[in-house]
Amino acid sequence: MEDERKAVRVRLNGRVQGVSFRVWTRTEAERLGLSGWVRNEDDGSVTALIVGAEDAVSTMMNRFWKGPTGALVSGVTSQDVDPGQEPNGFRIIG
Repeated sequence: MEDERKAVRVRLNGRVQGVSFRVWTRTEAERLGLSGWVRNEDDGSVTALIVGAEDAVSTMMNRFWKGPTGALVSGVTSQDVDPGQEPNGFRIIG
């Protein structure tokens, strides 16, 4: 039986820019077989769309709290969204 697909929009706060958070996110997402995108926001946060199997999305959500070396994550908020047309691959945008 195929895993249920899930999509979440995630906002990460703390020291998450200038520490290669987007590159780290793409690498981790690809390892987990997730698709979506990640971008820096003007307010210093990072936003990501994560789409994939529920267990892989859950694993990624847990990994966000640690982030790459040099990151200091103070908040991870997420909102379930309609997966709609699942993106191909995982991209850094913006």
